[in-house]
Amino acid sequence: MTDWDDAFDNVGHVPNALGYFETWKDQAKAFRDCGIKQDLSLAYGPADRQKLDIFWPDTKPKGLVIFIHGGYWIRLDRSYFSHLAAGPLANGWAVAVPSYTLAPEARISGMTREIAQAITFAANKVDGPIRIAGHSAGGHLATRMICKDSPIDTVTQNRIVKTVSISGLHDLRNLLKINLNEILQLTPSEATIESPCLNTPVENAKATCWVGSIERPEFIRQNHLLRDHWAKYGTDIDVYIDDMKHHFDVIDSLEQPDSQLVRSLLS
Repeated sequence: MTDWDDAFDNVGHVPNALGYFETWKDQAKAFRDCGIKQDLSLAYGPADRQKLDIFWPDTKPKGLVIFIHGGYWIRLDRSYFSHLAAGPLANGWAVAVPSYTLAPEARISGMTREIAQAITFAANKVDGPIRIAGHSAGGHLATRMICKDSPIDTVTQNRIVKTVSISGLHDLRNLLKINLNEILQLTPSEATIESPCLNTPVENAKATCWVGSIERPEFIRQNHLLRDHWAKYGTDIDVYIDDMKHHFDVIDSLEQPDSQLVRSLLS
C-alpha cells in the first residue's frame, strides 16, 4: 500500500523546507526595490487575490512570460516570486506574476479559471507570443492552460508558444487519498477533469516537464506520465531532470538569464 501523504510530502523530505518561503519573500522584495520598471497589484478580477504584477524590460518586450506560483493550491502568493522574473526579463521579455484564490475558499477548477483570466488580462497589456512557467501547483495550472478544455479564450491560447511545468502535478486523482484533500475538497470528477495527463492537449502545444532529480519519486513519475500521455497526440513535449535539485531549489535558475531552465522556457 502506497503512503500517499508521504508520496506528496515535499516539506518533510527537504531540510528546512519552510525556510525557503522567507528567503523567497526577501529575495522578491529586494528585486522589486532595485529599480525595475514594474506595475504592481493590477486587478484582473474582483476578488482580493485576483491581482498580478508585471515587470518590464528596458526595451520593447519580445512577448510575455507568465510565472504561476506553487504552494499546493493552499499557500503563498505572487509577492514571494518577483525575483524569478529576472532571467526572462534580462532576455527582453515582460513577466507577469499573478496571485489566485486558494483553497478552501476556491476549488482547483476555480483556480484554473482564474489563471486563464489572469493570462488574458496580461496578454492585453503585452503584445507578442506568450510563454508560461509554473511551479508545483503552478505547474499543474500552467499545463491546464494548453488543454483543449481550458477556459482560456482561443485567441490568447493561440499565442502560447511554450509551457514549462516545473515540478508540476498532472494527475490529481491520488490527492483524493491524502489529508490535504480536507482543504482542497477535490471530488473524483473534478480530479479527473483537472488532470492534464487525462486531458487532450491543444494542437501545436510545446511543453517541457522540468523536475529535480532528488524530488519525491511521485513528482518525477508524474512528469514522465504527462510526457508519455501527450506524446501520443504528437505534442512536442520532453522531460528534463535537473541534477541534484529538490522541490524548493529547482526554480532558482529562473533568475539566471542564461540558465538551461530559462533557455528552455524561451526556446
